[in-house]
Amino acid sequence: MIIPRYLKEPLKKSLSASKNKIVILYGARQTGKTTLATDIINELDYDTLIVNADQQKYIDVLSSRDSTKLKGLVGNYKCLFIDEAQRIPEIGLNLKILHETFPKLRILVTGSSSIHIASEVTEALTGRKSVFTLFPLSLMELGQHHTEFEVDDFLEDLMIYGNYPEVYTEDGFDEKVMRLNEIGNSYLYKDIFELTGIRNKRKLSDLLRLLAFQIGSEVSVNELSQRLQISREAVNHYLYLLEESFVIFRLSGFSRNLRKEISKMDKYYFYDNGIRNMLINNFNSLNFRNDTGQLWENFILSERKKYLGYKQKNVNGYFWRVYTGGEIDYIEEHGGALWAYEIKQSESKAKPPKSWLNSYPDSHFQVINRKNYSSFTME
Repeated sequence: MIIPRYLKEPLKKSLSASKNKIVILYGARQTGKTTLATDIINELDYDTLIVNADQQKYIDVLSSRDSTKLKGLVGNYKCLFIDEAQRIPEIGLNLKILHETFPKLRILVTGSSSIHIASEVTEALTGRKSVFTLFPLSLMELGQHHTEFEVDDFLEDLMIYGNYPEVYTEDGFDEKVMRLNEIGNSYLYKDIFELTGIRNKRKLSDLLRLLAFQIGSEVSVNELSQRLQISREAVNHYLYLLEESFVIFRLSGFSRNLRKEISKMDKYYFYDNGIRNMLINNFNSLNFRNDTGQLWENFILSERKKYLGYKQKNVNGYFWRVYTGGEIDYIEEHGGALWAYEIKQSESKAKPPKSWLNSYPDSHFQVINRKNYSSFTME
C-alpha cells in the first residue's frame, strides 16, 4: 500500500526550481525519507548520483573540503542525492563548496538527526537551502487516501500502534508490535549513540520510559535526575538529543510574567503513539487502559504538530497552568492572538477557566474531541 506523502509536491517543486537551493529533508529513521526522495528523483528524471553516507568511500570525499575530489565524485551528474548526511563531518561546509563549484547541480540531502547538520548548515548555507521535515504518516496524508469515515474507523489502531509507515501497513497485531520493537530497539537511538559518543543506552531508555508515563504532566528535571541517578546536565542533554532526533517534542508553559502562572517546567510528548506504547509495553485496546486520555492528548498534539509543520505555519505552542489550579491543555500564539484548546476524547463540553478569561479576555477557546478533531489536524 502506497500512501501519498504531503511533502512530495513541495519537495519536487523546490528541487526543480530554476534558482537552485540545496533541499534538506529531516525526519526520524523509518519515516520514509529515502523512499520519498527516491520516488521524487525517479519522477523528475534527472541524471542523479545517489550517495549512501553509510559508506566510507563517500564520507571521505564529501568531508574533504577539496573541490577537485568533489568534482571527481559529481562528474556530469545533474542531481546529487545524499542519504543520511548526518554521518558526514562538516557536511554544511562541503555542501557550500559543492553549491559554489556546481551552481547548476541540484542537491537533495536527507538526515535522521539534526544534531550534527542543523548548526553547520545554518551557518554555511544561509539563503541557499530549503528545509523540510518528514514525520510518521499524518492524518492529513491518510485523509487523502481514505474517507473521513474510514480514518475515524481505524483511529484506535493509530492511537495504539502509531503511524510509522511500516507499522501502519502491517495487518496483524503481532506484526505491528514486532515492527515497533524493531524501530524502537534498532533504529530510534542509532544516531544518538553513533554521533554523540553516548554509550549508556539503558539510561536513555529509562528516561524515555519515565516520559512515556508522564504525558500531559509537567516534567521535573530534578526528579528525573534523582530517579535515573544522573546529573541534571545529563538529563537536559539527553532531552535535547531526543528532540533533535525527532523522538519527542516539548511544550513550555505559557506566561505573560503574571505571578500566578506556572512556566518553569515543560511537558514532553512523543511524535508517535506506537513508540510511546512500545516503551511501556502496553498495546491493550482502549477499553482496557487507564491512560486513554493521555493517548488521545499525545495523538492530537503530534498530529497538530505535523499539520503546522507541513503547512509551514509559524505558530508558538504552549500549555497553561496557574497555582490556583486552572489549566488549559494547549495554547497557540500567532498573529498577535491566542487560541486555547482543551483536548478531550469524549464529546463533553468544557469552559475555559475564569482565571484564563480574566487574564486573556480576547483569546479564543475550543474543545478538541472525537467529533471535531479532523478540522484541527487535517482540515
